[in-house]
Amino acid sequence: MNASDRPVDAARKALVHVLDLVAADRVLVLTDRATEAVGAAYREAARVVGCDADVHVLPESGRPLQEIPPGLVDRLEGVTVVINAIVGDTDEIPFRVQWMKACGDRGIRVGHSPGITMDMLEGGSLDVDYAAMMATARRLIDAFAGVDAVHVTTAAGTDLTLGVAGRTFVTDVKVMDEKAVNLPCGEVYCCPEESRADGVLVVDGCVGGEGNVSEPVVLEVAGGRITGISCADPGWEKRVRGFCDTDEGARTIAELGIGMNPGARLAGCMLEDEKALHTAHVAFGGNRGMPGGLSFSRIHIDYLVHRPSLTAVLPDGSAREVMRDGDFLV
Repeated sequence: MNASDRPVDAARKALVHVLDLVAADRVLVLTDRATEAVGAAYREAARVVGCDADVHVLPESGRPLQEIPPGLVDRLEGVTVVINAIVGDTDEIPFRVQWMKACGDRGIRVGHSPGITMDMLEGGSLDVDYAAMMATARRLIDAFAGVDAVHVTTAAGTDLTLGVAGRTFVTDVKVMDEKAVNLPCGEVYCCPEESRADGVLVVDGCVGGEGNVSEPVVLEVAGGRITGISCADPGWEKRVRGFCDTDEGARTIAELGIGMNPGARLAGCMLEDEKALHTAHVAFGGNRGMPGGLSFSRIHIDYLVHRPSLTAVLPDGSAREVMRDGDFLV
């Protein structure tokens, strides 16, 4: 295989294994100037499979987008698969939420890649053994079956309990009923109960699309909502407060995710970092469209922690360790 073919082959593997792409699909790749080379690799990969594939390049004017540009929804006519190979600007989350809903309303399968880089296609987190990753996902999902709560701790000071009774753990390694997954994929996740998150989350990794924190961000959580925010870096504290004040739902617990992609690197990009081994992430904001999610917000912000320990608490009060200091025990 030529070096120039590797990104296309990695994109093809992801499209076929994760999104079940077949020749009959019609593909639209949404991209922009910064990620145009990645978008081109996705388009070529779809064409290798035999699909009719097109690219739409977002204009630079008006960025960051707050809503869907005029005419873009019209491009969805007849499309069965959309790939969002775009920059990961946190300020564009409102646009991305609207766009994902527009795709979901039409039953379109979506590979969502805000922040994707060519490195992820060239021997990175998209060029992995998907069957092996699915086997890991099944073990984790089985370990959390029937659990009442998950206790998350880290050496950095995280001590957070999340209620998950009746909430299903799923994986993004294969597109499911929600019709949308991240590419690169590689996590097991769930939507915790909106009123059952209590404790402290000490964030020592990525925050949304903002990169790695300069100092740990401490989030105090009670009754499913962020009640306190502190950080030794006033700039980071102000930024996180801004996210939390987006709207009424922005402080509500939205997700617990566990990274399991062996090709994912800690590069300061949430799209990839949250899939990396030895990490977990907790999100606040909107989660409608995710399994069991009931929280509405214009924003969904992931907060990454390193080397977590996760304990599954069963309805009878007994407990079993699923992860210790970032290593799987299942």
